[in-house]
Amino acid sequence: MAKHTFKLSDVTPDARIIARSALGYDFNYYADAETLLFGSSDETAFRMQNITPGTGISTGTGTLYSGNVTVAGDLIKTEIFIDLTGLNSSAAGDIIGVQGGTANCHIGEITSALCGTIVAGTFQSLETPAGGEPDIDLFSATVGTGAEDTAISDLTETKLLDLGADLASGNLGTQFALTAFPAAGEFLYLVASGGGTDDTYTAGKLLITLYGQPA
Repeated sequence: MAKHTFKLSDVTPDARIIARSALGYDFNYYADAETLLFGSSDETAFRMQNITPGTGISTGTGTLYSGNVTVAGDLIKTEIFIDLTGLNSSAAGDIIGVQGGTANCHIGEITSALCGTIVAGTFQSLETPAGGEPDIDLFSATVGTGAEDTAISDLTETKLLDLGADLASGNLGTQFALTAFPAAGEFLYLVASGGGTDDTYTAGKLLITLYGQPA
């Protein structure tokens, strides 16, 4: 019997009956309400879980964030989508987040249990940033408490991508390959670069994709 595990609230009694009778398998439930797993008795074979940002990102007015980790056999894919609207950039080298020096401005924690060992990654603009600084770099750091308008260099950090250019219409959709990768237990940060515009974003959608292998 194949094993299919879904978020309990997403599986209705009718769906369970249909699956059992028509497809020959039953659903199995996790206590973890964010886990979806099916197709194998191996609970690591296929899995989908959420990844979440810090409150210095999630409390932004108009800010949108979606983070998902998908495991399919030996491939682990972490995707983070963020609409920068409502977040603030400041001086070059400072962390982007909710204005006022708000703490916990990370955009997700990379753990080996969830994301595996990261071996590749890309950074992509899906909508050109407006309002705030358009030259945005990606960093990881060993703590998730980094605050808006504070230097990323105040943390124990690693630069994952030095964009070296504004995100603009000419590079919209371009996938920039990361030059370094976050270690297990590190947190991701968006950091203003270039001119260091001190203002609030009114637009700007980013997609960060990381590829991992089981730790």
